[in-house]
Amino acid sequence: MRSADEAFPVFSLSDCTLRCIRGDDIEQVYAGLSHPQVIAHYGVSYASLAATGAQMQWYEQLLSARMGIWWAVAGADDVLIGACGFNDWNHEHHSVEMGYWLLPEYWQRGLLQRGLPRIMRYAFEALNVHRIHVDIEPENIASCRLVEKLGFTHEGTLRDVECKNGRYLSLHQYSLLASDHAARALLAG
Repeated sequence: MRSADEAFPVFSLSDCTLRCIRGDDIEQVYAGLSHPQVIAHYGVSYASLAATGAQMQWYEQLLSARMGIWWAVAGADDVLIGACGFNDWNHEHHSVEMGYWLLPEYWQRGLLQRGLPRIMRYAFEALNVHRIHVDIEPENIASCRLVEKLGFTHEGTLRDVECKNGRYLSLHQYSLLASDHAARALLAG
């Protein structure tokens, strides 16, 4: 992770930038994490702008506690349109969990397919991670396809592992190891 003297890692793509999540992004974070289409398959949601402050603190605490790092996915006008990153960083076992979300009007544009490899490379190189894993609700077919395109392996399904809105959810678990072909190709490129 970064020290206090290091700049936050920023990645510029042709149609968006992955940058630090700032306090003034709270309205856009709330727009995403209260949007019915986003939260349908996402584990976090907020009912008010004030409650979203907890999410903003979480992003900051991940960095300060060296437990992860999340980026704003910002459009050409620097407005947050989504977020992606890592949490549950296990330093001993060199593993992280990856998560991401986009506002629906930016779906199917390939933003995450182009952006996630940037942060994955960062995790392997700068964070010394060996394993990145993603948990995805089986009904979220687009997300399953995305990680499969990125070279993740479907390890199995955790049955009824979470309870959301009064019903049990199973989660597909995917992983990418630094020793996998897709990760080696990413690191060589």
